[in-house]
Amino acid sequence: MTDDAIDHIVFDIGRVLLHWDPELPYRHLIPDADDRRWFLENVCTTEWNLEQDRGRGWREAEDVLIAEHPAHEAEIRAFRTHWNEMVPHAHEESVIILRGLLDQGRDVTLLTNFAADTLNEARGRFGFLNEPRGITVSGEVGFLKPDRQIYESHAERFDIRPEATLFIDDSPANVHGARAVGWHAVRFTDPAILRRDLQEFGIVV
Repeated sequence: MTDDAIDHIVFDIGRVLLHWDPELPYRHLIPDADDRRWFLENVCTTEWNLEQDRGRGWREAEDVLIAEHPAHEAEIRAFRTHWNEMVPHAHEESVIILRGLLDQGRDVTLLTNFAADTLNEARGRFGFLNEPRGITVSGEVGFLKPDRQIYESHAERFDIRPEATLFIDDSPANVHGARAVGWHAVRFTDPAILRRDLQEFGIVV
């Protein structure tokens, strides 16, 4: 592909630019590994957390689970109060790539499944999230990747052409969702592979 084939580069945030692991605070909150695994698989599940990414408020989310699991109220509320421990650091090599693209003058935006309030906290902690042209946050628009609407909303908001857009995400489902609306997309696994993927589109950084 030629260098001018891609005019817009869109990054996911979690597990691409930021390390995110919901187990981290529970290692001291629920020391027993089996109990911790049960809690994260049956109480504060990925599916439950995704509803906050869709826009549900934390108080409502907590109330739903506490009604079902009243004995775990403290651990349920800890998910939000200890959220920053789940995001201990950025993936520095990915940030270097992001900033390298910006330094080249490329149009870079972010598209993420994230609760609105925790994303604001992350932007305060990690200044590089404020450097691209803008962010579409699922918790603000009410759609989740890989729903078609969130990609279309992002494209309309930032006036990007699908055929000239490259999307980078760690989730295969989200990559497929982007391709379904006509974007180019690659799955992020590590920065070295991302550099090679970019090179295939004529982008050297």
